[in-house]
Amino acid sequence: MRKLIRIYLVNFVSLYITTNYIQGLTVNGGLKSMALGALVFMLINFLLVPFLKILFLPLNLLTVGLFGWLINVLALYALTSIVTDFALKAYFFSGASVLGLTIPAMQLSTFWVAVLASFMIGVITHFLQWLAH
Repeated sequence: MRKLIRIYLVNFVSLYITTNYIQGLTVNGGLKSMALGALVFMLINFLLVPFLKILFLPLNLLTVGLFGWLINVLALYALTSIVTDFALKAYFFSGASVLGLTIPAMQLSTFWVAVLASFMIGVITHFLQWLAH
């Protein structure tokens, strides 16, 4: 039971941080919708993601694990289709400069917003799980 609560809280924090930093992933309805989204995302990660990993195992092996990101994008799309308060939308990224690395301004489509958001959710989730152990 403790493990489920920990996984739920990690998903909640990951979704919360990601929706605050990536304008293309939005949530309407406040913390109640965020709590429901974290629960649904946890269930998607328990039920749908393992099935997709087995289904796409040959492609994942051919791409040396890079296809796993697409599975996470599909999980995020599933979240936005199940919980209607979550939405993915295109937005204009104004660019950034970090430690001498310049990222130019660009228009991000819904697909690239989903890729960026799923990457950020994955990084935050793995970091928080590492902290919890």
